[in-house]
Amino acid sequence: MSKVVKVLVVDDSAFMRNILKRILTQTGKFVVVGEASNGKEAIEKAKELQPDLITMDIVMPEMDGITATREIKKILPNVKIVMCTSVDQEKKVIEALEAGADGYIVKPFQAQKVIDELNKLFPD
Repeated sequence: MSKVVKVLVVDDSAFMRNILKRILTQTGKFVVVGEASNGKEAIEKAKELQPDLITMDIVMPEMDGITATREIKKILPNVKIVMCTSVDQEKKVIEALEAGADGYIVKPFQAQKVIDELNKLFPD
């Protein structure tokens, strides 16, 4: 059995966080250790929980996902951050990858695509 991956789920929509949590937990490989609804909260939770992986929404109130990604990578350089993006946000995705994101998944989430993307970062 491979190591369990601790995940912090960040999205301003509780509905989206719940969908993602369901997709992640059904694999048995990913364990959701916390959630945050904006970038500021994400930074605090990342410091506190030291997750292996963060799923980060790009567009959020208070602080967007790209700014939060930059800040978190300064504190936890080894954490993997996967951006959650809508189809029409290509420029933002490029900006996020430049900020240190390790990949991205597209909303609306398709379970298999999400798992495939995350398994690239955490192969067994």
